[in-house]
Amino acid sequence: MSETARRIESYDESRQARAIAERIRAERDNRSWSLAELSARSGVSKAMISKVERCEASPTASVLGRLSGAFGLPLSVLLAMAEREGDRLARRSDQPVWVDPETGYSRRTLSPPNGGQLELIEVVLPAGVRVPYPASAFSFQHQQIHVLEGELDFVEGRKSHKLSAGDCLQLGAPEDCVFVNGSDRATRYLVALTRRG
Repeated sequence: MSETARRIESYDESRQARAIAERIRAERDNRSWSLAELSARSGVSKAMISKVERCEASPTASVLGRLSGAFGLPLSVLLAMAEREGDRLARRSDQPVWVDPETGYSRRTLSPPNGGQLELIEVVLPAGVRVPYPASAFSFQHQQIHVLEGELDFVEGRKSHKLSAGDCLQLGAPEDCVFVNGSDRATRYLVALTRRG
């Protein structure tokens, strides 16, 4: 990678981190919540929330999942709100991609950021990675997972689902969940979600 490309990538990551920090702070302010209240609702420490809001730490997928659940927003909506408003077409080159700094897990928001009823997310889960989400992250949405490449072990409460390419799973009632890629290659899957009525 050239020095120019490295600088552009670094700038994009920094811009995205600032946008996420500003959105989390704005959502907290809109609700008149203190750091302590958001911490109690999300299970994320006050220190971590403060660091994220000041761009001193990049939140992991698990942390963002807990925060979005506390706000009653799908993670994709929280990330899209942090990016920009748009029209009905989302070209691949313009689709925001968020990468978990801890695991390398990546989420590409495929849907246009215009507030439509259906949201599509493309996820790449690296080999050997495990990403947990609390039930609160699923309490306000219906969700299906369609595996495009590789294998995915999806743990939903006490149930475990082994999914292969082509398989599609509709999630049940909201429970703590874990996305696991126990294989030696990346897994790519599509998440389709709608808000619960």
